[in-house]
Amino acid sequence: MTPRVVEEVRAPLPIPLWLHPEWASAFPWLVQGTTGQGRDGFDLGLGGDAAVGRVLDRWRQVRQTLGFPTLFVGRQVHGASLALHDAAAVRGLAILDDVDGHVVPQPGVVAAVTVADCVPVFVIDPARRVGALLHAGWRGVAAGILERAVGLLHMRGSPPERLLVHLGPAICGACYEVGPEVHAAVRPDVPPPAHPVPLDLRAALADRAVRAGVPRTGVTRSAFCTRCHSDRFASHRAGRHERQAAVLGVRRTP
Repeated sequence: MTPRVVEEVRAPLPIPLWLHPEWASAFPWLVQGTTGQGRDGFDLGLGGDAAVGRVLDRWRQVRQTLGFPTLFVGRQVHGASLALHDAAAVRGLAILDDVDGHVVPQPGVVAAVTVADCVPVFVIDPARRVGALLHAGWRGVAAGILERAVGLLHMRGSPPERLLVHLGPAICGACYEVGPEVHAAVRPDVPPPAHPVPLDLRAALADRAVRAGVPRTGVTRSAFCTRCHSDRFASHRAGRHERQAAVLGVRRTP
């Protein structure tokens, strides 16, 4: 399916954070967005070439700007493992091993994933004020990370028909050329091409969301391609080594 396109807007904050404008207006309790390029690049990659101290300072700035005592992020392995977060007793950046998705089950919790062409997937249940944030590259899509998140939220009282899904800034279908094996893994119900051709990961994720029970009208995607809009976002395929972060959290008030 082709989800409705939403163009994120930059928040009036000290950090370069791009928000889903409809969600920002309708859900004042929600913290959501994807960081972009700032004055110094604003690289948030924990495993890249940037000086660790500078990167940690930026993460500290993100957490403090968002107003949460703890920010959870995982060492991502392109899988389908999800972490379920309660409020942490410690302050600062909590780095977890081998995690590509986060379930935010209560107010006072914020989580992040790092991306640079992969899809940041935001899932929320506005009625219960809970959600999930996923890092979805082609391997994570093929492993069913979105379906796992929808299933876990359902088990915890958020049925799929009540969920909203937004597929954030990521490489677009025109820019992401991959081989037949990737097409077969991401879309096993569609005969793969005989040679490398472009693949739209966000369209594949939208199809999977609908098959998992999310209403078509509840699925949106970003207007931004990280490669086409590399002036705003880092893109691995454009030769950039930086990482931006997608964040999802629930404020305690209002």
